[in-house]
Amino acid sequence: MPFDYNLAIIGAGSAGLTAARFATRLGKRVALIEANRVGGDCTWTGCVPSKALLHAARVAHTIRTGGTLGVRAGEPEVDFPAVMRRIRNVIEEIYAAESPDALRAEGIGVIEGRARFEDAHTVAVGDRSISAKYFLICTGASPFVPPIPGLSETPYLTYENFWRLESLPQRLIVIGGGPIGCELAQACQRLGSSVTLVEALDRILPNDEPEAARTVAEALRRDGVDLRFGAPVESVRSGEEGGITVSAGGEDVEGDGLLVAVGRRANVDGIGLEKAGIEHSRAGITVDDYLRTSVKNIYAAGDCVGGFQFTHYAGYQGAMAVRNMLLPGRSRARPEHPPWATFTDPEVAHSGYTEKQAREQFGGNVRVSTLPMESVDRAVTDDADEGFIKVVSRDNGTVLGATVVGRNAAEALQGWAIAGQHGLKMGDVARAMQAYPSLGTGNQQVAWDAYVDGLTRGFMGRLLRWLAR
Repeated sequence: MPFDYNLAIIGAGSAGLTAARFATRLGKRVALIEANRVGGDCTWTGCVPSKALLHAARVAHTIRTGGTLGVRAGEPEVDFPAVMRRIRNVIEEIYAAESPDALRAEGIGVIEGRARFEDAHTVAVGDRSISAKYFLICTGASPFVPPIPGLSETPYLTYENFWRLESLPQRLIVIGGGPIGCELAQACQRLGSSVTLVEALDRILPNDEPEAARTVAEALRRDGVDLRFGAPVESVRSGEEGGITVSAGGEDVEGDGLLVAVGRRANVDGIGLEKAGIEHSRAGITVDDYLRTSVKNIYAAGDCVGGFQFTHYAGYQGAMAVRNMLLPGRSRARPEHPPWATFTDPEVAHSGYTEKQAREQFGGNVRVSTLPMESVDRAVTDDADEGFIKVVSRDNGTVLGATVVGRNAAEALQGWAIAGQHGLKMGDVARAMQAYPSLGTGNQQVAWDAYVDGLTRGFMGRLLRWLAR
């Protein structure tokens, strides 16, 4: 082989790990190069620690509100350092399956160090050069820090350094009402902080259905979070005793901790893309629908190409990049409507088209079916009847998209994601028997109502009623 490796992957996050394991199982010699820690954002600063924090916050909230169920406990005592120690233990447990030693045992050549392209077939890592027939860039993304006057002189947190905290700020200011801002705001409020969230828009969760955003906003306010909408941040300043003042929407917000959660930007600097002739911009590395860059033997996947930035989306793209570079034919790898979830309480989970997107694409050939969680027996028994199931379909019943808002909404969404991705109809979902009582029966119920409604309209409805007589 004229190269050291068949495939060299730069970045060992979700995309890189998935790609490396897939290519290795195809019998290829693979190098996985990582400058920081194997596992990427998801393991160390994203999905894993945030969900462990949310679990602790939910337990505290359950203890605090258990009296409504007849179980009285009172105000919980939160040991925040112990919460953070448990989160670090969770990280280490998950990391054990993807550590360099574990990956090497799978046959993957893990190389620790920063890679920089020397040409289209070679990268330098430290004092050595590594050549490969193909390269896959999976360098991920980092928190975007906006150019707010005074921010650079003020101590602030992002989702990266939040996990180094040993004490919870008594008064936390969160800038940004996206998924990260909403999740951490609710978690910190439930664990004992007094949280103010400022958002320049007139709502939180701008990519979700408006009614989903309203439901979560109501839940955050009920928990005690102070939401400030239509409040673009004008400046930030810190006081002599550690206090922080954020001027937003013409008003000052006082706190002793600041979390900036206004998005992420692709990591494209410092890896020598210019030397390899790889086109890129601030938005990310330029790729086609099959994840090939402007250089035919180099692909890119995950957060570094811009667009949707989800762990599952990056893993999917990592696998598709390997498929497209190493196997005959090719498959599109940039779906326009992937599933996602925000793990507030209640959760918001979405797949496919929103109602607005569906009407823009299909005009009047769109039907919307909604079932409130208070009509789902399992949600009622679990004291979790806040939320709804909303499904968007075509007139012929083909599922276009769905939003589920409620406890464990991300789990309840899975059936709708499969239905939408495989072109199933409401009747197909209605005829798929679900175990009772579960949120799945709620999915079946909304599908059945829509299916029967379609059957009993117009000429077909008149015919069926005649036959029934």
